[in-house]
This record gives sequence, C-alpha cells and structure tokens, in this order.
Amino acid sequence: MTIRILIVDDHGVVAEGMRFVVEAQPDMQVIDCIQDSQEAVHRALEARPDVILMDHAMPVLNGTEATRMICERCPQTRVIMLSMHSNQVHVMRALQAGAAGYVLKKSAAKEVVEAIRLVHMGGRYLSKQLTDGVIDQLVNKTASQDPLSRLSSRERQVLQMLAEGHAVANIATALSLSPKTVETYRGRMMEKLDIHDFATLVKFAIQHGLTQLE
Repeated sequence: MTIRILIVDDHGVVAEGMRFVVEAQPDMQVIDCIQDSQEAVHRALEARPDVILMDHAMPVLNGTEATRMICERCPQTRVIMLSMHSNQVHVMRALQAGAAGYVLKKSAAKEVVEAIRLVHMGGRYLSKQLTDGVIDQLVNKTASQDPLSRLSSRERQVLQMLAEGHAVANIATALSLSPKTVETYRGRMMEKLDIHDFATLVKFAIQHGLTQLE
C-alpha cells in the first residue's frame, strides 16, 4: 500500500529535497508540497494524507499550531515535525500538539523514511539525538510529581512494612533500628506526605504500589 505524504515547508529547496528522498521509496508518494501552513491545514482536510512532514518554523501559523489544528480535524493523518531545534521544550510542545514524530532537519535525510514508516504503522518517532534527553525529562518530571519521591529509601521501606502489618518492634529488629527511630520515621513520613492518621498512611502505600495488600 502506498503511503500518501504531504510536505509543508516554506523553503522550496528543503521541500524539494524531502520530495526527492521520499519519492525514492517504492511505497511512498508525495501528493503535494505546500509553503503555507494555513493552506496546509485546508489541504490536509481535503486530501487526507497518511503522513504530513511539517516544518516547525512556519510564518503566520507556526508548525506546532498547524499540527494541532490538523490533528484535531483529521486525526487519521499522522504528522512528523521537521525542526532545527533540539530543545526539549520544542519537542514536548510538538508532541502535545499531536505530532507523532519529531525529526531534526540536520538528520532528516537519514531518518525521515524510517520515521514515515513507523508513524504510518501507528508508532512514534524521535530523532535519535533527542531520545535520551526527552526520556530524562520525562523521568525527572515523573519523579517530581511522585509523592513517594519525597521519602528516603529507608522511609519507603519502613512505610511498606507498616502497610504490610508489621509491628514497630518487628520492623526495628528487621532493619537493625530502635523502635524509637521507626516511630520517628513514621512521624516524618506523615509530615512529608501531609497525612494525619495511620489508616490513611497505609491506604497511601497501597495506592502507590508499595505493597499489594488490599
């Protein structure tokens, strides 16, 4: 099956270069090259391409906003952002707008064919240079939003044992701590988590996967 592709770039030389790369593939067809992103939105609705290669830096209507409009109105079309920017903020904005891929222009000739095939099959594609940075950002963002990250490793261990029903004295023995230290950990955890009773603390531990107890 032929993958129908719309190229959107206000630099004619770049657009023709992309056309040459894409049409060298036996299973791909460029249906149009457009230099105006507003026109691209209308063309996408009219032609329903399988994949759009969208330049990030477009005048009047930038590529991110054009992508958002296309993805809202033509959800079956997959958009790959082509950009000179490797900044993670630009990447995340494009993905949040609905782009299924983000390819750096300096590596586009090598990666764009692979990106087209992957997003056409329902996957997502990031330039290899971007992947590690985006994953790091995702991990850091997730950690900052995870209330368990407020607790130390030892506090999480004590919390798990408390939730599993172990008595303070038993926890102290198992972890080579004094019962008073275990009580201190419990009080500190409740303060960090803004939890004011033991039952709620146990419920928190279960909800956040520290224990499988129901």
